[in-house]
Amino acid sequence: MVDLLGKMKQMDRMWDLVHELRSEGLVTLETIAKIMRRLAGAGRWKDAVKLFEDLETMGFDQDTRSMNIFLDTLCKEKRVDVAREAFLVLKSHIPPDAFTFNIFVHGWCSACRIDEAMWTIEEMKKWGLRPSVITYSTILQAYCNQHKFQEVYDLLDRMVAEGCLPNVVTYTTIMNSFANTGKLEEALGIVKRMKSSGCKLDILFYNSLINILGKAGRLHEAAHIFDIDMQRNGIRRNLSTYNTMISIFCHQCQEQNALNVLKEMENLSCEPDLQTYRPLLKLCFKLRQRDDHIHSLLSDMINKHHLSLDLDTYTLLIHGLCSVGNIEWACLLFDEMIGREIQPRNRTCKLLMDEAGQKNMEAAVERIKTVMKRIDHTP
Repeated sequence: MVDLLGKMKQMDRMWDLVHELRSEGLVTLETIAKIMRRLAGAGRWKDAVKLFEDLETMGFDQDTRSMNIFLDTLCKEKRVDVAREAFLVLKSHIPPDAFTFNIFVHGWCSACRIDEAMWTIEEMKKWGLRPSVITYSTILQAYCNQHKFQEVYDLLDRMVAEGCLPNVVTYTTIMNSFANTGKLEEALGIVKRMKSSGCKLDILFYNSLINILGKAGRLHEAAHIFDIDMQRNGIRRNLSTYNTMISIFCHQCQEQNALNVLKEMENLSCEPDLQTYRPLLKLCFKLRQRDDHIHSLLSDMINKHHLSLDLDTYTLLIHGLCSVGNIEWACLLFDEMIGREIQPRNRTCKLLMDEAGQKNMEAAVERIKTVMKRIDHTP
């Protein structure tokens, strides 16, 4: 309740509630953290500073834990400079720990000031604290975001030299960053580096690698990892693995292979979700398949797996049906989503209204116009 009132910028009511909680001895340090975060989020960071200064009057110590909460609040609200000024004062009587410096590393990186983050690591070492893989991975992510890949390699070498070995999350982050910028070979080079380092692979790494290879059209390699490598390394596929593989096959118009994956996951009691079926439905429209095939997929979704269609799925179906000229069915789905109080996107309304107008479906056009007016007046 404190958090929600602060989020709604109802600060007076938030403070009334806090005072009530204090009278009953229910205020915790977590409560203080929520108050600080909402004050800073409302631009009242000076009030957040004052709250920390008055912490002892509320029965809490100004210690390392409370200082970290205070600094983390300021950094997450993009007030890292203010947090730094406060720390320069506080460090004389409150000893920092590794988490203190990790907060600043994350804050500087979020502000795209990686040099300050690197300097923070040196300061950390002067306090006798050792940077962790999380510390370095935060900076690596920032370098990746700025496409500074030579710095990525240099920092990886530095980590190894210092005995702080990158973990699977570090490598997966870098691999995805290379792939997202079109550097496929560099991404696969990271995979080789990762395996040669003896780093233990996990499901998130494999899911990412399958997706990268699939998007690059290297379907055979993706399928080999899916069918053989994961099992060989004792990694059990999850829903995301199956969804990724189905999406890849659908993107390459290999419907039967995608359906085979769906059948396999069902046999292994891995329940599909809407994300499983969307690529299959999209492929149906792309291949302009018969209505009964789409009906069959929808029947499995709703009756077999008890999935309830959401906005994205209704949108896909309505747009797909318009693309193949089945406006009547599209209008039925449109009416169905309205009946379920799912508000359609404006572009969906415009598309369906245009298509219905061309087929002289005047009643449908009027219904869509009514919905659009209601959407326009929704605050």
